[in-house]
Amino acid sequence: MEQWIEFIGNNLILSLIWAALAFMLIFGMIKSRFSSIKLVSPTELTMLVNRQNATVVDIRPEADFKKGHITGAKHLPLNDIIQGEAKGLEKLKAAPIIVVCQAGISAQKAASALAKQGCSEVTVLQGGMNSWLGASLPVVRAK
Repeated sequence: MEQWIEFIGNNLILSLIWAALAFMLIFGMIKSRFSSIKLVSPTELTMLVNRQNATVVDIRPEADFKKGHITGAKHLPLNDIIQGEAKGLEKLKAAPIIVVCQAGISAQKAASALAKQGCSEVTVLQGGMNSWLGASLPVVRAK
């Protein structure tokens, strides 16, 4: 125990960085555990679309969307969703909605906004389009 105290005293900045990282890791795990927004894998996304008629919302820039997107995905920019201008989703608030971005990070913000706007079943594709392409699943290219 004395060695820990001596190490912390000698390496205060390093110790504070480690403590902050540990706090952020624990906070992130607790937040995701109790969040109403769940993460789904590419396989689970496919099952939700096939079995529950889920809607896929792609929030990537339009150029990326045109390069390749999940079959049947609707393109809605992130700013439109945050501002409450999610055109076409008004009728789908009770149906499952899966938000997709490039890496699965910015989709969390969009999913939170959709949940606040009254959508009951909002999920996020874990890893985004990167995980979809990594699983060698098909994409549709816009013409």
